[in-house]
Amino acid sequence: MDSQSGGKEKGKRGRKRKAKVEVEPPPAAEAERENSSGAKMRGKQQQQSTVDEKYVQWKSLVPVLYDWLANHNLVWPSLSCRWGPQLEQAKYKNRQRLYLSEQTDGSVPNTLVIANCEIVKPRVAAAEHISQFNEEARSPFVKKYKTIIHPGEVNRIRELPQNNQIVATHTDSPDVLIWDVETQPNRHAVLGAAASRPDLILTGHQENAEFALAMCPAEPYVLSGGKDRTVVLWSIHDHISAAASDPSTNKSKGSGSIIKQSGDSPSVGPRGIFQGHEDTVEDVQFCPKSSQEFCSVGDDSCLVLWDARTGSSPVIKVEKAHNADLHCVDWNPFDENYILTGSADNSVRMFDRRNLTSGGAGSPVYKFEGHQAAVLCVQWSPDNPTIFGSAAEDGFLNIWDYEKVGAKKEPGTRSPSSPPGLFFQHAGHRDKVVDFHWNAYDPWTIVSVSDDCDTSGGGGTLQIWRMSDLIYRPEEEVLAELEQFKSHIVTCASIS
Repeated sequence: MDSQSGGKEKGKRGRKRKAKVEVEPPPAAEAERENSSGAKMRGKQQQQSTVDEKYVQWKSLVPVLYDWLANHNLVWPSLSCRWGPQLEQAKYKNRQRLYLSEQTDGSVPNTLVIANCEIVKPRVAAAEHISQFNEEARSPFVKKYKTIIHPGEVNRIRELPQNNQIVATHTDSPDVLIWDVETQPNRHAVLGAAASRPDLILTGHQENAEFALAMCPAEPYVLSGGKDRTVVLWSIHDHISAAASDPSTNKSKGSGSIIKQSGDSPSVGPRGIFQGHEDTVEDVQFCPKSSQEFCSVGDDSCLVLWDARTGSSPVIKVEKAHNADLHCVDWNPFDENYILTGSADNSVRMFDRRNLTSGGAGSPVYKFEGHQAAVLCVQWSPDNPTIFGSAAEDGFLNIWDYEKVGAKKEPGTRSPSSPPGLFFQHAGHRDKVVDFHWNAYDPWTIVSVSDDCDTSGGGGTLQIWRMSDLIYRPEEEVLAELEQFKSHIVTCASIS
């Protein structure tokens, strides 16, 4: 899909929809189609009403539910948000890079944005302060640091774990673009401005690769999936080796970059191209401790496991991982047996790869059903092996603990309608939550972003938040603290 053609409807996606072939209906089908579209419209309005009601209720509870929250209005929607390196630690707050984007309507260029964020430390923010924000205002905690003019809209951003000033981006093209955000010049995004030049271009897809993108935690490898139904693997080291052997390469000293500079944007071909999907590959993920093992999901409803050491065919292929397209996948960083998937069937499923076979058999260990619309993003917590988040088109970001599934509940501890494993629901967004990211430097701190075009006609909302520790700490510990606080209040009252 050409990003310049205007063929894609802006603001209509949580996930880009596949092209639909329209056929002329017979006369009798016209009324049926109108009734169907009317029912869909009513359903959408009802869903939006539910989101709005939940939002009003949510905002009144912010001082109780959150240790800290920052709300930042975006002029243009961002389809991705990622944490960068921590820059500074102070007494009451830390400063950290944040990567996001601006998906424009063409009146100004699309951009990759590097922001500086101030993250208030736990138990510092006053309850009355975190609930006093204006939805239409920009947050004082988020400041734009640098703008990179991106060639096409930014669909996905991923940072390199070995050096998180190196990021990869997906746009509406077959290539993966690699950027050293610290050495890239700051640009002024005005109509007609030339696009910034990537530090490296990864080639290998035959059709557009728009969303599926991952960076390897073990080595500087990059993984991508696309409309050509393939999964492609690269090593950034291949470029470093080529640049080191090329005397014409300008090796700039002191930059700290692992990408060697040259006159034009250099390109690198793939280490491997892997075939096994029957439709668009929507997401990919590395095994946490291996650059050779990875998994992928796609619009063919399949979960596929790969091993580059054994060839380009699937090692395991789960044919019906969900009842609809799969949108997202994540691999547990603590236990390599557990893989999460999210789907257009509104559910999240957890698979144990020890139970999967190359014949495609295998059932999920758990099904998590707490969303009312397509799940767009799943991610394990970087600090807790049993906890993960899921974001969806219903506007909610759910936090789950799979250890709580099947656990006996004390009477009155949780709402009986609460899905098993769900222990927190972030309802601060009023439209589809398209991406979120746990902060590896700041436990329990999450950045999330929604595309608000359906509700407000444009823009987006970025939120940085940390739930109250009274929600996730052990119950006995919390009760003891509350009892101590109660005693303190009683003592103060008796003195006065």
